[in-house]
Amino acid sequence: MSADSSPLVGNMATSYGTLTVGMPLDPLSSSVSSVRLSGYCGSPWRVIGYHAVVWVMAGVPLLLFRWKPAWGVHLRFRPCSLARAETLVIEIRDKEDSSWQLHVVRVWTEAVGQARPELPPQTPVEDGRSQVAVGAVPEGVWKDTAPLHSGEEAASGQQVLRYYLFRGQRYVWIEARQAFCQVSLLDQGRTCDDIHHSRSGLGLHDHAVRKTVYGPNVISVPVRSYPQLLVDEALNPYYGFQAFSIGLWLADHYYWYALCIFLISSVSICLSLYKTRKQSQTLSDMVKLSVRVCVCRPGGEEEWVDSSELVPGDCLVLPKGGGLMPCDAVLVAGECMVNESALTGESVPVLKTALPEGPVPYCPETHRRHTLFCGTLVLQARAFVGPHVLAVVTRTGFCTAKGGLVSSILHPRPINFKFYKHSMKFVAALSVLALFGTIYSIFILHRNRAPVNEIVVRALDLVTVVVPPALPAAMTVCTLYAQSRLRRQGIFCIHPLRINLGGKLQLVCFDKVLEEGLAAGTALGTQALAVMRPPAQEPQCQGSEEPLVPVSILGRFPFSSALQRMDVVVAWPGAAQPEAYVKGSPELVAGLCSPETVPTSFTQVLESYTAAGYRVVALAGKPLPITPSLEAAQQLTRDAVEQQLSLLGLLVLRNVLKPQTTPVIQALRGTRIRTVMVTGDNLQTAVTVAQSCGMVGPRERLVILSATPPERGQPASLELLPVESSAAVNGTKGPDRVSSCTVEPDPRSSHLALSGSTFGVLVKYFPKLLPKVLVQGTVFARMAPEQKTELVCELQKLQYCVGMCGDGANDCGALKAADVGISLSQAEASVVSPFTSSMASIECVPMVIREGRCSLDTSFSVFKYMALYSLTQFVSVLILYTLPVPHPGRSHVQGGTLPPAAVHQRALPGGPGALGLRPGVPPPGARRPPGAADTEQHQRHLLQAAAAGLGGLQLRGGLLAGECAGPLPPGLPAVAAAQGRLQEAFQAAGAGAG
Repeated sequence: MSADSSPLVGNMATSYGTLTVGMPLDPLSSSVSSVRLSGYCGSPWRVIGYHAVVWVMAGVPLLLFRWKPAWGVHLRFRPCSLARAETLVIEIRDKEDSSWQLHVVRVWTEAVGQARPELPPQTPVEDGRSQVAVGAVPEGVWKDTAPLHSGEEAASGQQVLRYYLFRGQRYVWIEARQAFCQVSLLDQGRTCDDIHHSRSGLGLHDHAVRKTVYGPNVISVPVRSYPQLLVDEALNPYYGFQAFSIGLWLADHYYWYALCIFLISSVSICLSLYKTRKQSQTLSDMVKLSVRVCVCRPGGEEEWVDSSELVPGDCLVLPKGGGLMPCDAVLVAGECMVNESALTGESVPVLKTALPEGPVPYCPETHRRHTLFCGTLVLQARAFVGPHVLAVVTRTGFCTAKGGLVSSILHPRPINFKFYKHSMKFVAALSVLALFGTIYSIFILHRNRAPVNEIVVRALDLVTVVVPPALPAAMTVCTLYAQSRLRRQGIFCIHPLRINLGGKLQLVCFDKVLEEGLAAGTALGTQALAVMRPPAQEPQCQGSEEPLVPVSILGRFPFSSALQRMDVVVAWPGAAQPEAYVKGSPELVAGLCSPETVPTSFTQVLESYTAAGYRVVALAGKPLPITPSLEAAQQLTRDAVEQQLSLLGLLVLRNVLKPQTTPVIQALRGTRIRTVMVTGDNLQTAVTVAQSCGMVGPRERLVILSATPPERGQPASLELLPVESSAAVNGTKGPDRVSSCTVEPDPRSSHLALSGSTFGVLVKYFPKLLPKVLVQGTVFARMAPEQKTELVCELQKLQYCVGMCGDGANDCGALKAADVGISLSQAEASVVSPFTSSMASIECVPMVIREGRCSLDTSFSVFKYMALYSLTQFVSVLILYTLPVPHPGRSHVQGGTLPPAAVHQRALPGGPGALGLRPGVPPPGARRPPGAADTEQHQRHLLQAAAAGLGGLQLRGGLLAGECAGPLPPGLPAVAAAQGRLQEAFQAAGAGAG
């Protein structure tokens, strides 16, 4: 290609891992491995030639260019540099697919203006040219601004914005880099101080310029009309082939068969149009959001605008009564209670606090507790300092969290399913077979002196015999029925193709869905058993009937999965000083406390409770040397609050297994499906729960793997510890710790348990040992959200078909990374994972597996049936062409040959209706549906059978010497051998179908 090709700078694809878009450390931040961009500009002579070709060929090239738009671009335009391109050809290669996907987009231009918006403090300016805020350029070269265009436009006082739209994202031409870059976001490359400096809002001119660059704050889902859908559906190659087949059958006087296929295709098209339109309308209604919001303007003014007018940098005034968030924003004043169930499935409201000031770069994932995501519901807003709750807009449109998830629905991650790939390869092989059969039939019919029109009709009719037009529709029906049955059971699926993957599951990960009260996301919603207060050695359960004393909350540091703790600053009535309280992981909280406040028996007491399966939370606190005021509390940092704490006790909570947990785990293990626990709880607690629910059998050995990173010149090391060892729980050095270079998991150990820190050490320092650990790993505790996603990806690299069942709170990335992700959410519209279950238990997992196996097995049977009768008819037709047999019911047939459609009626007496869909779904058993090896073996049998039939026809001998009006003479050795091989192959294929 002579066009100017350039890698596309910026994150091309939507994030599939987490709510954040384009996190570089996220393994699923992009499903695209390679992107190429080629520019084309107009050429008058090429346009004239293009129209001439279309006119001469009666518009047929238009249909071809609709299927292959890049071909039309090559014909109409000439290659040029990206700086002058009017049309772009985007070539994308997915990580899981070696083929390139081509997309054609148009480059738009728009005048921006001469003035530039106000820049944040300390923003570097490269030169004196006029600049427009377009967000951060990759590699952080220009931070929040970048020059767009220069030259004549700059001399005339105007700047021209060149951009294109792809999958909802806007990509802007950056002159200095000679590349198109994704419109960056205000929060990218900016510090928390810069965000706070934007609380004064944008001026009208700056707002207008930014709107030109960023575009409107709209997440639009195209809803096409029925005529448009009909044209798109009718011009599909599949329906084009069907229309060709129907026309051919009508020309050959096969009216009834053509009428049946026409009716079936018409009904299929109507149902497809209705379903497509309904799904698009439902998704459009779900994402459509237009509200009136109040924004701040310089000088203290406030203005009410429509949410579509918002741009990054606007400062929102959140109403105290709450409402839907129309964009992504960062809280800079006040706090909010937010319901994020529509995006994450988290049913418990999440507290959002103001972003702390400082030179720390702002990151949506790191500062998640301070970020309001688009599409979430603000339940309540409260201001501490000042009259308003303020939030600075950081993302709009498809750049928001909701926009990224909607884009993942519109453009889902390709499914790496070998059954589909092998099916397409087999259809391609059938097409090649049809080509040879057509050539052979033309030769035979011409030798028999058949008329030309008869030769053409018979040769083309043979193509419709080998490649069955009804194959795709027949295989789709199975998935649609399974999706309907799942919906009736309260399981909603937004990607029907993943239903078949449910039948191939080999491993299922569970995250906090086994215990009573934890599946719905209720944090610490279990019964408190005891509080151990130093220096007491025995648990004390004390109740009080005194009236509760109200306290004032001056500040909060929300719970963080990475830190495993949360803080709160409160003021008691009449107290001279406020107090700080901390709760979280016992190991971490104890490390923040003064040594004299931690009892010597702390480790033994903690181990005794965790070994019994209890969940333990440490409580600590201290008085603060400040005045009990909001202003003073807002100046506190987390580090200042968490120094020199006093351990107050341990809160012990009961982890009660749900009644459905053990039967489901046993059923999965009985079907040879591995079950793995991936949780953020204590390692010993997770081990106890795994043993209680049956993940680890009573006679199976469980060993804890502990790893230590390099320190003090010593290399990283591993050690295997028994479950009863406290060193395994607390990470202390044991006497038998040795270098990991010589230590590997014991093959006799059927199960391994490890923590998130150990998993991180394995990934970083021992990548070669990691697969061996994953094969035996059953319990993964203290796992951070990104580690859960990485674990799922590593298991998939080991050729596991992985399922993930979670509550959607901290496992969004893992749910989307898994082949079958099931979110236990009460929100039907949750788009965190392909499957959403309304039941708050893991009973939905066997249901998905049953329906997946049923759908996969039925699809495989339908495929084998369609291929079987097609090849049977193909070989039979060629035999009848070779040996002219008069058909008593069709005396007008030239040459006495039997028409293929007549053979079709006799090839399989039962017809397509003989293969009915299974009305019921049996319980899952150890026998799995056919796999990739079975598909290849079946296809090999069928092709060998067809080759055997064709090979027998090539023998001249007595077969071609005389005219045969009856059945084939059984005495011919070659024909008998061909018949025998054909019968054996078909019997083998039929046995596989059973």
